[in-house]
Amino acid sequence: MNHDQKTPSTVLEAAAAKGQITPEAAKNIRDWLAEPRYAGYRPQLVEHLRQGKFAELNDAFWNVIPFGTGGRRGKMYPIGSAVMNERTVGESAQGLADYFRGRSAKGGTLACAIAHDTRHRSPEFAKLSAEIMAAAGYTVYFLEGFRSTPELSFATRFKQCICGIMITASHNPPSDNGFKAYGPTGGQLVPPDDKGVIERVMAVDVIARLKFDEGVAAGKIVLCQDEVDAAFQAAVLAQSLPGPRNVKLIYSPLHGVGSSAVLPVLRAAGFENVEEFQPHAAPDGDFPNVAGHVSNPENPGVFDPIIARAKQTGADLVLATDPDCDRLGCAAPLKAVASATWETLTGNQIGSLLCDFVLESRQRAGTLSPRHYVVKTLVTTELIRRIAESYSVRCVGDLQVGFKWIGQTMDEQGPAEFVLGLEESHGYLVGQYARDKDAVVATMLLSELAASAKAAGQTLHERLDSLFVRFGCHQEQTISLTMPGQQGMADMQRLMSRLREAPPEVLADLRVVGLRDYLNLTQSTPVPSREGQGKASREVQPLAGPRGDMVILDLSSEGNYVAIRPSGTEPKVKLYMFTYHPPQDGTDLAETNRLLIERMAALEHDLRRYSSDH
Repeated sequence: MNHDQKTPSTVLEAAAAKGQITPEAAKNIRDWLAEPRYAGYRPQLVEHLRQGKFAELNDAFWNVIPFGTGGRRGKMYPIGSAVMNERTVGESAQGLADYFRGRSAKGGTLACAIAHDTRHRSPEFAKLSAEIMAAAGYTVYFLEGFRSTPELSFATRFKQCICGIMITASHNPPSDNGFKAYGPTGGQLVPPDDKGVIERVMAVDVIARLKFDEGVAAGKIVLCQDEVDAAFQAAVLAQSLPGPRNVKLIYSPLHGVGSSAVLPVLRAAGFENVEEFQPHAAPDGDFPNVAGHVSNPENPGVFDPIIARAKQTGADLVLATDPDCDRLGCAAPLKAVASATWETLTGNQIGSLLCDFVLESRQRAGTLSPRHYVVKTLVTTELIRRIAESYSVRCVGDLQVGFKWIGQTMDEQGPAEFVLGLEESHGYLVGQYARDKDAVVATMLLSELAASAKAAGQTLHERLDSLFVRFGCHQEQTISLTMPGQQGMADMQRLMSRLREAPPEVLADLRVVGLRDYLNLTQSTPVPSREGQGKASREVQPLAGPRGDMVILDLSSEGNYVAIRPSGTEPKVKLYMFTYHPPQDGTDLAETNRLLIERMAALEHDLRRYSSDH
């Protein structure tokens, strides 16, 4: 149809009437056509309507992009309320500025730290955010080159800012970008600040800007990258542990920011034999040489070409960080022989190795006491708790997903006694200098552990086996069920409701003996019905824990359970599977692990079948 002779509103209403544009998208498009605050985007919107780009308009306007566990994140598109663009990023920055300006009246320096990763439009979105914060009266401490998320967290604390902004979409596809908001602790926003900022963002009308160069000239935007780099790297190096350094490392930044911090820190920590994997070295938002163009160190396929290089060069360990360098993945040989097979380690396994290594080192140095503690989330392996208890250290593990809760716990429990924070999605922090996960310190410490293990004739996999001997075999896996768009949101809500109302009775070879509902803070167990009296009922009791949209199904074998939750940052439901076999003398580790892995495969099969059975 030729829409040239029709008004944009007429075209919109006709498309909506035919079902070519959803009601929700039509409502948001009407706002963008009519309201003065969107006037600058009206020509592009009108052109889309004129050309009949209804699929694109649906994708761009189907909702208002929300704040999740890590802020705002999504696909980039020049117009639209459901995507990342100049307007939605601008609203995010303006809302953040408005909220914390109100807080600063009660005390606090009106300053904001800003950094960005290597993604497309990240530098522009970072400068836009700086212009908005400067116009709102803030002093902006700006890292002008691409830098890591943990360095932004550090900079917020180091410069005593009341808030911080990181422009990144972490390990999302190249099409995406994001806006992470930080509070005065250097942690991502937690209540009541998160809700307060969201309210301000949704109420933004006018976005005021001070041109970037004018802000620099006026001293409102301070370029401080060199100063912050030096201080950040010194803070990371303060966590270094003594020991051997005779290990050959291959490191990949996966086309992200990691080399800006990881390589200088490894050199300063005493590692002389470090190779940067050249196919992944160039900063590039397309992530061209990474499998699937998704730079996620949780994906074993990312490591295939790096492992091939490691075998050629006789390397001992392969390390990779995601585009904003807050997550770490690794691969190592199974045995300490040249012909050994290489395998990646999961986030839970890396975290367990780091936990044991740091606690053992601190105990040996006499710097560990029962007052010290480690922190993990509910969906992170219980092996961490068992390790911590073996060193007479507390484990705070009753946290919802998101490193912001770990940062909050540090301040609530006291940062002086904090040892280690970690989550299964490859996020780790050692030290008090930041309130977000840091792949830089994790890379350094894992390299130190690998060198220590090598000196003892072990690989990281063999070191992990020694933990299984002491604490029992643990095998965990996380899978995601992608549910994009408006229909996906409805499917996610329907699945979570069904789990609460009619959970499965059996998963794999195990009965479901309990349900923990963290949204309603209840726990229930099945009560068998007497013969002929109908369906079994459930006994419900209060659940002590953090509120969040997550269900945990406890299974009939100790330490075996699954957790299900919708992601706060991506259109998917995450399924976490935990299997366990307690330590026993004479246990065949290989056979036990094989059986647990088979159980996980059966759990996945049954969970997928249950999720698709509407």
